[in-house]
Amino acid sequence: MQTVPDDSPYQASSQSAALEADSGQPQPDPAPAPPRRYGGVGLWVRDLVVAAAASVLIVVFLYQPVRVEGTSMLPQLVDSDRLFINKFVYRISSIERGDVVVFHYPRDPEKSYIKRVIALPGDRLRIDQGVVWLNGKPQTEAYVPEEYRDSRSMAEMVIPEDSFFMMGDHRSISSDSREFGPVERSLIYGKAVFVYWPTRDAGVVR
Repeated sequence: MQTVPDDSPYQASSQSAALEADSGQPQPDPAPAPPRRYGGVGLWVRDLVVAAAASVLIVVFLYQPVRVEGTSMLPQLVDSDRLFINKFVYRISSIERGDVVVFHYPRDPEKSYIKRVIALPGDRLRIDQGVVWLNGKPQTEAYVPEEYRDSRSMAEMVIPEDSFFMMGDHRSISSDSREFGPVERSLIYGKAVFVYWPTRDAGVVR
C-alpha cells in the first residue's frame, strides 16, 4: 500500500477537490472502471465445475443409471431400457410391497437383479396355480398381464425377518424368489424410479 506525505501535491489536490465539491459546482463523473476481461469465462467455468460436482454427488449418493438385461419385468421394463435407481430412498423410508428394486443376486453377489417386491418380512405367502396369496388373501396384481401369468404353485411360507420375496412381472419366464428364496435386506441397494432411454419407454417405474 502506497503512503502519501501530508505535504505532497496529492494531498493538496485532494483538499482542493473537496472544497470544490462543497461549493456546489457540478463535478465530472468518475471514469468507469476498466472491464474485467476474464470475468465471464471465469463465472462460466465456476458454474460448470459446480454443476459437475453436483452431478457426481447425485449419482454417487442418490441416483445411479442402470441398464435392464432380460425380459422378466415385461411389460413394465424392456430389455436394454436405461433407468435411474434411487440408492438413498430406503435409508429414510421402508421397502413396500409393489416396489421395483435392484439387488445383488443371492447366489452370486457380483450380479444384480431387478424384480418387484411381493411380500415383506413376516408375511405368510403361498402361490396357488399362479395366484399369489398373502396372509390368507388372494392378490390382484394389475402389473401382471394375463398373457404373462403362469400356473406354478408354491407351498405356504413365512417370509424371514429382514428378508423380502421378489418376483418378476413376466411370471412365466422369471427367475425369482420362487427359485432362490427370499432376498435379505442387505442385498437390496436401490429402487427403480425412472426410465430415461429409449425415449419411447421414458416414464416413472410403477
